[in-house]
Amino acid sequence: MITINKLKPSECGVVLSISIRGALRRRIIDMGITPGAFIKLNRTAPFGDPIEITIRGYNLSIRKAEAREIIVKKISKSEYEESAC
Repeated sequence: MITINKLKPSECGVVLSISIRGALRRRIIDMGITPGAFIKLNRTAPFGDPIEITIRGYNLSIRKAEAREIIVKKISKSEYEESAC
């Protein structure tokens, strides 16, 4: 188990939990980042913040501080592609 910010570009994972509380947690969930969702890290900005992920078929940019609070299980690219169908 790692956090989203520890993934390398083109690595995939499935969200296990979100350790953020309060209004920020609600915002993250409203964006579709929920336990069980499959994600792929597309790229990071030149200085590392923000990062771009693909989740539920759309691209989303989130802050590195938020990514540190989202725990994922790394999966293979083939597992991600099967789940994205």
